[in-house]
Amino acid sequence: MAFDDVLSHLGEFGRYQKRIYFLLCLPGISCALHKLAGVFLQAKADHRCRLPFESDNATYGLAPEVINMSYPWDDALHTWSSCRRLDANFTPEYFESNIPANRTVHCDSWVYNRTKYHSSAVMEFDLVCEDAWLRATADALFMFGVLLGSIIFGDLSDRFGRRPIFFISLVSQLVSGLTAAVLPNYVSFMLARMVIGATTSGVFLVAYVIAMELVGPSKRLFAGVVCQFFFTAGYILTAFLAYFIKDWRMLQVALSLPGVIFLSYWWFIPESARWLISKNRTEDAKRIILQAAKENRVSVPSDVLDDLITTSETEKTASQENVKESKPSILDLFRYPNLRKKSLNIFFNWFVNSGTYYGLSWNTSNLGGNDYLNFFISGAVEIPAYTFLLLTLNRWGRKTILCSCMVLGGVALLLTTVIPPDMNWLLITLAMIGKLAITSSYGTIYVFSAEQFPTVIRNVGLGASSTCARVGGILAPYANLLADYWVPLPLLLFGALALTGGLSALLLPETLNKKLPDTIREGEKFGK
Repeated sequence: MAFDDVLSHLGEFGRYQKRIYFLLCLPGISCALHKLAGVFLQAKADHRCRLPFESDNATYGLAPEVINMSYPWDDALHTWSSCRRLDANFTPEYFESNIPANRTVHCDSWVYNRTKYHSSAVMEFDLVCEDAWLRATADALFMFGVLLGSIIFGDLSDRFGRRPIFFISLVSQLVSGLTAAVLPNYVSFMLARMVIGATTSGVFLVAYVIAMELVGPSKRLFAGVVCQFFFTAGYILTAFLAYFIKDWRMLQVALSLPGVIFLSYWWFIPESARWLISKNRTEDAKRIILQAAKENRVSVPSDVLDDLITTSETEKTASQENVKESKPSILDLFRYPNLRKKSLNIFFNWFVNSGTYYGLSWNTSNLGGNDYLNFFISGAVEIPAYTFLLLTLNRWGRKTILCSCMVLGGVALLLTTVIPPDMNWLLITLAMIGKLAITSSYGTIYVFSAEQFPTVIRNVGLGASSTCARVGGILAPYANLLADYWVPLPLLLFGALALTGGLSALLLPETLNKKLPDTIREGEKFGK
């Protein structure tokens, strides 16, 4: 007797499960706010060197003749340099009657164009020119935190329970989020953002696990995709908050305060019955099951509960007797040629999907036009992307959708490199098509990968895949820095990777309606 057999009496997605599922999806909005708001918290504004005669409150605009006499021309960017100035004598008499020499010096302070962004961490801490890499490092550290959080909080939730780790993550996210808003320097701000990144894993992934462990097998695909709509809602909400809250520190506070609401979940969210049964806390599990049955207006026969408890105790005894037996490890994925080939292919595609998804999400301010509108559209295209998955994933197959979406996204992004400068609307359109396609492929690869790995090593395989995804997310902000040299360059890189990943996925076997492998031997044979 397994817990899924209890769900046949309880209902695979009854009123109780829907209520808990909805409550657990809402924190995904808060996690999206933190993950994506770096675009506005660390917004890059047009800047120029502060000239020696200018005061601290100087405005960005200068007369053309002053610019001509003060800044060297940057041939690569086809504009006046924003990182160097001419080494001129700026006394009034000289300035009015002499053209300065062409010797240049580095800036020691900058004046920013505050028309679009009133403030940001980049402007406050002067993270431009030689220090521009620090802007990308903050996002990279955030994604490194996400990686650490998935490892640490995932292990802790298996050891001590989903519920306590979920609330520890919530409290940590609230505290670190509010702390980041008042820190005095950029290094401490980056470290706080890294902690916030770790807590997003603790909140979102643990909530996702609790929700999915309540749902029956036939409803898991629906439940797994629908929760992504809540993340998308947070994505879109980020644009609205940033548009109306111009001060970056106040924006950081606004991103964090919703966490206070979720602390009330202590009285509404139960522990996972599946986890309780796995830890032989059968009476606690039985109480939750009976509560769910009451809300679902069904009854679970007492013999079913007794069989479940007996099975749990038997499995625990058998597990204790076999504890010294060797368990499959990640090395088993590389010992056999077919498993090795499939695993490396899957790892590469996770790396590409994550790097491209977050790279495109964080790159909206480099596309030109209205940054807030670009960001809003980038989030809004996820709605048709996930809807497409719900309608087609169980009809057309995982492989078809993964490959076609990645190839479509790659081609659209590559085409951005040939768009004339006066057709910026077309560049934005192609970038958004690429974002829509990569969102669909990213949602597909979760399901596709879980069905590729053998049962005995599925969690290990998915954990390794997730690690590769985080590496892609860590490198994505550095790829976006290339836009400082040529705007379409990050899109060219992401497009080439997406196209390569989509073509390589053609080598993977289809899993829809196939008997999935359970053992290492079956995994090696699967798809040959």
